[in-house]
Amino acid sequence: MDTAAKQALTPERKPSAAAYRNLIVATAGFTLTFWAWNLIAPMSGDYKERLGLTSFQQSLLVAVPVLVGSLGRIPVGALTDRYGARLMFPAVSALTVLPVLLLIPAADSYGAMLAVGFLLGLGGTTFAIGIPLVNSWFPPTARGLALGVFGMGMGGVALSGYFTPRIAKHGDDLPFLIVAGALVAYALLAAALLRDRPDRQVPTASPAHRLGQAGRLRVTWELSALYAIGFGGIVAFGVYLPTYLKTWYEMSPTEAGTKAAGFALVTVVFRPVGGWLSDRIHPALVTAGALLATALTAIVQSFDPSLDPVGTIALLCMAAGLGTASGSVFALVSQVTPQAAVGSVTGIVGATGGLGGFVPPLVMGAIHSAKGSYSIGFMLLSDLALAGAVYAYGRMRNVRRDA
Repeated sequence: MDTAAKQALTPERKPSAAAYRNLIVATAGFTLTFWAWNLIAPMSGDYKERLGLTSFQQSLLVAVPVLVGSLGRIPVGALTDRYGARLMFPAVSALTVLPVLLLIPAADSYGAMLAVGFLLGLGGTTFAIGIPLVNSWFPPTARGLALGVFGMGMGGVALSGYFTPRIAKHGDDLPFLIVAGALVAYALLAAALLRDRPDRQVPTASPAHRLGQAGRLRVTWELSALYAIGFGGIVAFGVYLPTYLKTWYEMSPTEAGTKAAGFALVTVVFRPVGGWLSDRIHPALVTAGALLATALTAIVQSFDPSLDPVGTIALLCMAAGLGTASGSVFALVSQVTPQAAVGSVTGIVGATGGLGGFVPPLVMGAIHSAKGSYSIGFMLLSDLALAGAVYAYGRMRNVRRDA
């Protein structure tokens, strides 16, 4: 047995070199697959003009991959518990290449775009692969920060928002060809470098049985609700903020994509902050504070302030709150979930979080089509965030750190 494997078998230890290697490779894969998952959103304005879509149709187009990617985390998380990240990460990355390339011939048909968007959801499932991998390699005292660093891979949304429309200026098909090539290269790299922990517990029960066990835990659904607000808000803004900025503030697609990328970057930076704070303070308290900040800034944005500077400050503070909450919720997951079931619980919690991002774009699009305003949507976000803050403080802070 090599040195890294021997170190991995020690219950209390500093993170090994193998732990950091797996964290880096998994984070890179998470980033890339999230870029692929979000390829439609930065180009949705162009698709709207090309295909003559309504606001609701445009919202549905960007929301379909979110829905599929979210629900797909449930079976992918259970399969990761059984087969390990070493197999699942390269496999899912390679399979995502197909829908990325199919976006090229589908661009002239709304029905075809919806169908490809459904397949593209596969790229959003890698979250449920990386969490159990990182969770197994890092000791409890460093787990919150490590999971937060892995969570920075959601910055793939920001990369997509910033680079995809710029690359498209040099060729309509070029963004899809580049991302597809990168996915192939990553699949090969992950197969060579990723390793499951040597003492990984391999469950013998069927995936359905294990998911049923995870679903019977009260904390699974409590964490799911909190994550639906935190990460759901991030996903919703990631896919809809370019549309919101272009429609309400009359920005060009490139400028809107740049601003949206800045929002996503803040969420990325603050996710490990949430994990780091949760290693030192009860993660429920971190979650409550972050969601309260989100609620207050959502109220400010509901009054449609000018973007310079009030709107910009409100959106960036909202991003910081959502990013911090996302990191702290999964720090709590790692504390209260048995190692062999982390994938299953992560699948359910991650799916609920992604579903939290599926509904808001549809609601925002429908409200704007009906009322010509986004204010009601931001007020609904503030209500949900405030409810989450109250519940996290009132109930979840009673969960022991050594549960």
